[in-house]
Amino acid sequence: MISRNSHVVRYSTVMIAVHWMTAFLIMAAWITSEGGRHVVANPPLLHFSFGLAVLVLVVPRLVLHFLGQTPPALDEHRPGLALAARIGHAVLYAFLIGLPLSGWYAASRLGVSVSFFGIGLPAIAAPVQGAPGLIAEIHENAGTVILYLAGLHVLMAGWHHFVFRDRTLRRMSPF
Repeated sequence: MISRNSHVVRYSTVMIAVHWMTAFLIMAAWITSEGGRHVVANPPLLHFSFGLAVLVLVVPRLVLHFLGQTPPALDEHRPGLALAARIGHAVLYAFLIGLPLSGWYAASRLGVSVSFFGIGLPAIAAPVQGAPGLIAEIHENAGTVILYLAGLHVLMAGWHHFVFRDRTLRRMSPF
């Protein structure tokens, strides 16, 4: 893994745009979500597209991260907080990847065609007659959990800004 650049003080314009687009898409996916077998008759196509767009946006985030294009944490004097931030971000990334994939899987199990803004995608699981299974249930609940995690993420950014008075929040600000 390439080490992070210590001279980078702000996130790149691309990373800032991807971050805020991801936040918007998560909210849009949650608002357009529907659960249960009735999605077979009326598939939430916008929900599918917004969720898969989140998955697509994870790619540039990870590439930029591993290329060292993200600023180092400002918590070098607070090792416990730095570790908590790394764990929190890892959990968020797991949700950003796992939620869209589990939704695609659940739709496939229901026999629902999934599309990405009008582009049809192949099923990733065989359809079943009964309940779509545990992955579908996890997907439904995890959609709400990611909102709580995002809320915690926002609270921690505010904590950094108003309590620690460091540059954490300003580094991701589009302004």
